[in-house]
Amino acid sequence: MIPISRQCELFGLARSSFYYEPAVVDEYNLLLMRLIDEQYTQTPFYGIRRMTACLRAIGHKVSRKRIRRLMRLMGLEAIYPKPNLSRAVANESVKYPYLLKGLVIQKPNHVWSTDITYIRLKQGFVYLVAVIDWFSRYVLSYEVSNSLDTCFCLSALEKAFQKGVPKIFNSDQGSQFTNPSFIRSLETSGARISWDGRGRAMDNIFIERLWRSVKYEEVYLKDYATVPEAINGIDRYFQFYNTRRPHQSLGYKTPEQVFFSHK
Repeated sequence: MIPISRQCELFGLARSSFYYEPAVVDEYNLLLMRLIDEQYTQTPFYGIRRMTACLRAIGHKVSRKRIRRLMRLMGLEAIYPKPNLSRAVANESVKYPYLLKGLVIQKPNHVWSTDITYIRLKQGFVYLVAVIDWFSRYVLSYEVSNSLDTCFCLSALEKAFQKGVPKIFNSDQGSQFTNPSFIRSLETSGARISWDGRGRAMDNIFIERLWRSVKYEEVYLKDYATVPEAINGIDRYFQFYNTRRPHQSLGYKTPEQVFFSHK
């Protein structure tokens, strides 16, 4: 049997990741979160009212207040335009516009983006962050955490920088990506910072498609029991996704082929 320290080394993971305890909630809330996750993956434009109506329609007597709390815990927000489309970081003079509208992306490392998604386990859940190259759809890095802190996002960013530096780095305006330490790392790299409009996840369309692929082709099929099992499964999936899964939009080449052949 391969020691855990060696497995982490092979996967490029921090050893501490293997010992994460999943975030745990009571069994009924966990069931609701599984249902919310599946519905949101299909219809990310469903907000609290529609999600509550959906759950009531299948027999769950839930309040909007409860669904609001669970969606916040899961890091989910309905996709629709909202006021205040830029957020200040540290002070109100620092704002970053959305730079990708109408942009023609012609090579790898032109645009990268990142996002966080909820990964369910049998008795809890964790969060997954990934960094993706828009031109090739290549997953540059990922990290798993049991909390929505900035550290695991910053770790994924630093791992991605080992493969290059983008001209533009796009994200939503979540607190992890507007954190001064995350902004500082991007500014130091020389990448231009682009932010989605508030509540407009489709501004980050390619990583939203990635999450659907991860959920339907891996997470929902495997139903992970433990954090190490989830980390192993996600790592295997991203290896498959990058190296063996052809994309129609890439002329049926793999992300790895496109990322490295155009550099």
